[in-house]
Amino acid sequence: MNELDVPLAAPGVIGQYRITAEPYYRAIGDEIALYEAAYAARMPMMLKGPTGCGKTRFVEYMAWRLNRPLITLACNEDMTASDLVGRFLLDADGTRWQDGPLTLAARHGAICYLDEVVEARQDTAVVIHPLTDARRSLPLEKKNELVQAHPDFQLVISYNPGYQSILKDLKQSTKQRFGALDFHYPSRAIEIEIVAHEAKVSDEIAGRLVSVGEKTRNLKGHGLDEGVSTRMLIHAGWLIARGIDPVAACRVTLVRPITDDPDMRDALDAAVTTFF
Repeated sequence: MNELDVPLAAPGVIGQYRITAEPYYRAIGDEIALYEAAYAARMPMMLKGPTGCGKTRFVEYMAWRLNRPLITLACNEDMTASDLVGRFLLDADGTRWQDGPLTLAARHGAICYLDEVVEARQDTAVVIHPLTDARRSLPLEKKNELVQAHPDFQLVISYNPGYQSILKDLKQSTKQRFGALDFHYPSRAIEIEIVAHEAKVSDEIAGRLVSVGEKTRNLKGHGLDEGVSTRMLIHAGWLIARGIDPVAACRVTLVRPITDDPDMRDALDAAVTTFF
């Protein structure tokens, strides 16, 4: 049996996390081959890159390609270890244990994707360490159980290095447990192709949207914390495809979300009118 044809473990429990339709993903390098090799070795992986550049879509595509369920958790500063591994709940019959997303993935052989992992508290992030080395285990201290990861389990994390400060970054003890793939905004031609496909607009409209995006990215560090992402360009395309005036669509999806500074808004509005 081919490794990619391994049946799902416990389909009644984990089957809902299976991606049944192929997600659209446009490769921009050798990331697919590299990830497949990493999965074959069950290597934990770290995806690094700016927001909206395709990290999550890539994981979804690879989960579909590898025929594995995908359990995704958007990390935040209020997330506790119990949110990851599980907790006891009280119901009519007393107390019962409910696995958290990380435990569920480890038990049943899913890919567990922790999005923006640095948003979680550092003491929470340490919980993943036993799953990212030769032990491949997850201690459930409250339940007095040691979960041995299913052979098909893999842990994937992502974060945006551009947003991190010295007080909010992954520890080296965590980083060095992962292989890493760098993601960037694609080249102009590929980004036009992606926007045209996802937003269902013409290549001409997609090209103009990409020009606006490139303009904002050149302003990163000069009035903008971050430029317009590919995701935002697709959002603008959605509105244009539904009959919204392109200038108005860009203001709503590209300009207003990224800055509140009146002068910067005026400059970006001017850039939009240049291309539309």
